[in-house]
Amino acid sequence: MKIDLTETNSSKINAAMVQARRDIGTPAIGMVLTLVIVTDEENAYDALKSANDASHEHPSRIVVVIKRVSRSPRSRRDARLDAEIRVGADSGSGETVVLRLHGELVDHAQSVVLPLLLPDAPVVVWWPDGAPADLAGDPLGTLGQRRISDTYSCEDPTRELSARGAAYAPGDTDLSWTRITPWRSMLAAALDQQQLSVTSAIVEGEDENPSCELLAMWLADRLKVPVTRTLSSGPGLTAVRLSTKDGDIVLDRADGALATLCMPGQPDRAVALKRRDTAELLAEELRRLDPDNTYESALKFGVTRLQPSAQPAPAKPEAEAKPEAPAKPGAEAEQEPPKPAAKPSKKAANK
Repeated sequence: MKIDLTETNSSKINAAMVQARRDIGTPAIGMVLTLVIVTDEENAYDALKSANDASHEHPSRIVVVIKRVSRSPRSRRDARLDAEIRVGADSGSGETVVLRLHGELVDHAQSVVLPLLLPDAPVVVWWPDGAPADLAGDPLGTLGQRRISDTYSCEDPTRELSARGAAYAPGDTDLSWTRITPWRSMLAAALDQQQLSVTSAIVEGEDENPSCELLAMWLADRLKVPVTRTLSSGPGLTAVRLSTKDGDIVLDRADGALATLCMPGQPDRAVALKRRDTAELLAEELRRLDPDNTYESALKFGVTRLQPSAQPAPAKPEAEAKPEAPAKPGAEAEQEPPKPAAKPSKKAANK
């Protein structure tokens, strides 16, 4: 069931949701949390689809906040709230409220969302794109016990990681960190089996992928060894190499689905390490609502403390070769004088 409300308020939205539940025959509320999604029109569909898929594991009230940009000065002064309510089969295993804020109401989104939160239930705020650097200091972020962002969607992920580390507050997390959970589990299990001392490590992955930096920072923070970040063509994170005195422990995933684990003294084994979609990542983050101390420690280690990658410089084409330097003044005097021309022979002169 879908209900559209224009120029409405939070009180009318709550009343409409109660009536909608009665109309479909489910007056009881069986949701465990409130998920607030802060996004724009471009990313709203994908974010809501992922949240609906995750709600099958975590039944929740999903509140989507879309801040509409006003083009004219008059429309920026006019505050208006439009809402779309979805219950039943149209909203996964919970209920959904899509809020579109216009005008001055954009700067007061928290006052609109606050009356729509489930009573006595935890609140999770998720920014699929365009998250603020200080998640806990954002007006909507203050409503949540858990705040989820994704640095993979940022223009400069490396700089964004440094900003997140400086402004970290308990409850902050990142889907780029969630993406490497299987990698961290596999590497930890390998070190538990071998009981070897790691001397250095290499993390290989595509450029501008914050998951690679986070994994490298985690290794450097936990193992206290130098970690080098190298580049590959992807997809995503492709390989991790841990150097020990008995040989290298290598976890290599070239195709984004199946990886090969190589350990000294053991045969190579294939392990499933597929790239997960956003719904799976979101469902994993909703399983725990306490602060992630491991993520905090890795994030605060600092991306600038990683060892720079030693990438070979590309060879310059011949057309771009550096021109030769002009001769210095007086260089002509230092050159060998030309030899005088040979005299013609008598035989040639008689001709």
